[in-house]
Amino acid sequence: MHVVDGALSNPVVIGGAVLTLGGLALGLRRLPMEKIPVAGVLSATFFVASLVHVPIGPSSVHLIMNGLAGLVLGWAAFPALFVGLLLQAVFFGFGGVTVLGVNTFNIAMPAVIVGVILRRLVLSGTPATGAIWGAIGGAMAIALTTIFVALSLALTGEEFFAPAKLVFFAHIPVMVIEALLTGAAVYLARQVKPELFDVFEGARS
Repeated sequence: MHVVDGALSNPVVIGGAVLTLGGLALGLRRLPMEKIPVAGVLSATFFVASLVHVPIGPSSVHLIMNGLAGLVLGWAAFPALFVGLLLQAVFFGFGGVTVLGVNTFNIAMPAVIVGVILRRLVLSGTPATGAIWGAIGGAMAIALTTIFVALSLALTGEEFFAPAKLVFFAHIPVMVIEALLTGAAVYLARQVKPELFDVFEGARS
């Protein structure tokens, strides 16, 4: 789901950077010390899962697992996913440094939205019920990410309308896979460590 360097207009790149800086600031303020190891694990999960990607025009198709990150971390998904994207850009050239802000926002903001909407539902009822909501969250995060990527491309110019549509439809199989993986992860966590989904909502001084 990385957008490559040079594909977007300067206003879109700058806007993405500004939005990501805001998300990082809020995410770091809502990341308690006890959640840092979990954030590191989810950052590494994203890093590894998205290493295998298939280029599609100005973007690419790969697993993300941002739905799980949003359910567990809330706003703290921003710094966790930013670190993974930064390392991929520096060491493997995935995406790029200039579009790091846009790529982070496109992947982290859907994670936050899923966390806000579905976290309480994931914790309600039986682990099986929570797993169903987790699966919905996994698919929803991918769907929202593809929409954000498509908007980034569409805002750059009309010539990207066709690639923007392709990005969405190419990710439908990814939505199914992420739904299954996220649902399984939520089911296991609900049985073993349900407090994993408790998110710190205050601000650290």
